[in-house]
Amino acid sequence: MVTKVLLLSLLLTSLYSGEVMDLYRSGGMHAISKEIDRGIGDTTYWQSKLSQKDLRFGYYESTNTLLICGKDHASLNLYRKDKNERFTLLKTIPAFTGKYDGDKVNEGDRKTPIGVYTITQKLNTVDPFYGPMAFVTSYPNLYDRIRGKNGSGIWIHGVPADGDRDSFTKGCIAINNDELIGLDQAIDYKNTLLLIDSKLKEHPNSPYATILSQLYQWRFAWKYNDFQAYLSFYDTTFMRNDGMEYYDFKNYKQRIFDKKESKEILFTNLNIIPYPGERSNLFMVTFDETYSSDNHSFSGPKSLMILLNSDQSISIISEQ
Repeated sequence: MVTKVLLLSLLLTSLYSGEVMDLYRSGGMHAISKEIDRGIGDTTYWQSKLSQKDLRFGYYESTNTLLICGKDHASLNLYRKDKNERFTLLKTIPAFTGKYDGDKVNEGDRKTPIGVYTITQKLNTVDPFYGPMAFVTSYPNLYDRIRGKNGSGIWIHGVPADGDRDSFTKGCIAINNDELIGLDQAIDYKNTLLLIDSKLKEHPNSPYATILSQLYQWRFAWKYNDFQAYLSFYDTTFMRNDGMEYYDFKNYKQRIFDKKESKEILFTNLNIIPYPGERSNLFMVTFDETYSSDNHSFSGPKSLMILLNSDQSISIISEQ
């Protein structure tokens, strides 16, 4: 009952009360809920919601701390959201990166990858060559894997306590041991994103209202079984994390949509990250998804790689 009252109250803020009553009279709460689902896909809603947000580095609902590595500056910058929800630079840490320029592609190429990574683990005991501890990154990520990149063991680590070392790494990010200990004390690594790029950059022209509206239009088509609209959000180059390509994915989803099941789909903890590198229209989207239908339920993290097209539509090129 509380949910129904909240739905009605939300819709009253955007529609005349007579329209709400007519909608309810003809279609009940399902019709009102559907209209709200449609409204969340409106760009103007998101433009208003984002008008005061700090979007220099992306749109973040669940991440409060960013580590941004600029390989050309040989630095690791620590940013954290302040009380005004703006990312404040707390520290610039000198850093060593891979011996060779460019993006990592293969095991042993001695390049530091360009991309977006989580920190999956903190190692409290490591070989003394790597200093007192290390943070393990999620390389290779979804986008790395669909492009066939390989290798592993990309860490943020320290330096030998005794003796000299080269001013480059085999692909990791190395910082002074005192700085590493200070970083460990300053962050919650489970809620920290690492962005690695060849050059440090911000993104003042923010397309996030457009992307969010498109994301919820995709959800609307998915939830209400509009297969052709749903499929239009996928690029023909699409590859799922398990290797399923576009046409197999299309046939698989067609069979599911043909069942005409009722669905509930919720997105929370959304992050939209401009992907480092040369493609200015490439974004990583992460969120927690709750999905339930007559025959299937899921609750957990989801990732999309999307392109923002010149007509302001999005194309999903991979998902996990």
